[in-house]
Amino acid sequence: MQRLGSMIRQLARYRRQWDGLMKAAATNAALLEPSSGVPGRLTEVQNFGPNPGNLRMFTFAPPELAHSPALVVVLHGCTQSAAGYDHGSGWSVLAERYGFVVLLPEQQEANNPKRCFNWFQPGDTERDQGEVASIRQMVERAVRDHGVDRDRIFVTGLSAGGAMTAAMLATYPEVFAGGAIVAGLPYRCAASVPEAFECMFQGQTRPATEWGDLVRHASPHRGPWPKVSVWHGSADATVKPVNADEILKQWTDVHSLSASPSRKETVDGYPRRVWTNAAGEDVIEEYIINGMAHGTPIATGTAENQYGVAGPFLLETGISSSYHIAKFWGLTNHAVAKRRPLAVQESDARQRTPELAESGPEHDKPAPSPVPDVTGVIAKALKAAGLMR
Repeated sequence: MQRLGSMIRQLARYRRQWDGLMKAAATNAALLEPSSGVPGRLTEVQNFGPNPGNLRMFTFAPPELAHSPALVVVLHGCTQSAAGYDHGSGWSVLAERYGFVVLLPEQQEANNPKRCFNWFQPGDTERDQGEVASIRQMVERAVRDHGVDRDRIFVTGLSAGGAMTAAMLATYPEVFAGGAIVAGLPYRCAASVPEAFECMFQGQTRPATEWGDLVRHASPHRGPWPKVSVWHGSADATVKPVNADEILKQWTDVHSLSASPSRKETVDGYPRRVWTNAAGEDVIEEYIINGMAHGTPIATGTAENQYGVAGPFLLETGISSSYHIAKFWGLTNHAVAKRRPLAVQESDARQRTPELAESGPEHDKPAPSPVPDVTGVIAKALKAAGLMR
């Protein structure tokens, strides 16, 4: 009974911390959105196939596409939108420069009041179910629409999007050549709301083999496995940095690699650790951004390695995670277009009317869902779990 009381008090503290974070995020939510007209860079694709996770699909395909282009799936964090995260992280700017396609799934408030992908719900993180199944359908649609090279499909995301990236890599490892988890968590770290709070604010440690088994049991695939990039801020109080360690344990075990890196180096002033397989390929990398809080590291500017626009959870650190992730995946070897200043891109976007791609008669844009009270939703979930009265 004493242990149960301690658990309830701990969950209450987590809940208060979460409420505070979400209130701050809601206050700054408008700052996450690009300036007027920029959402026109993205095209919404409707009727893309079965959608058990009830997600929306957006894409960006630059005017100059490489032959058999690569595809990058980009998953936003809580309180963010597809357009807002793309604007801040710079992925569509990179796509324009290097000729690949970007797919941006978007969460709906009807599924999660703060638009977090439901990385902690088994019904959304098991193969061919819920949100992961919806994203898989989007990938297939993008491949057909743009002639994507099936050997060059990648996925990345921030926070809840980073945790959902881990879920996509685990449940569909045959689809993805690589993934990048930014301020995220290991696959199946949590299977409920209380466990999600524990993983985020405290972290959960397991043996590497146990973490690896969760990935191996998530699909019938037995290799080869996607290469993985891990990014985390050393001062992240929302998703504790221990999660980066556990992600590395999970994927080094899946790749049958040593816990010790093959080499260490410094990139743009930050430490990078690299794990190399028997064939000499770099298959896992880790960046710990010293002093960075919760968010995606960006480097504003016009240099070749600088991408992004600062905002909430999009943090100026002097290193562009998007650029270095794309480089790790081999997407920056050949540019297809000159890089244009952001102001020019925004001007172009304002002149375009966002189009809706459709494959059936019903293609009206759905009305926004009302925003439920996040405190009430969390309280309801805790009560359902028997952890609140």
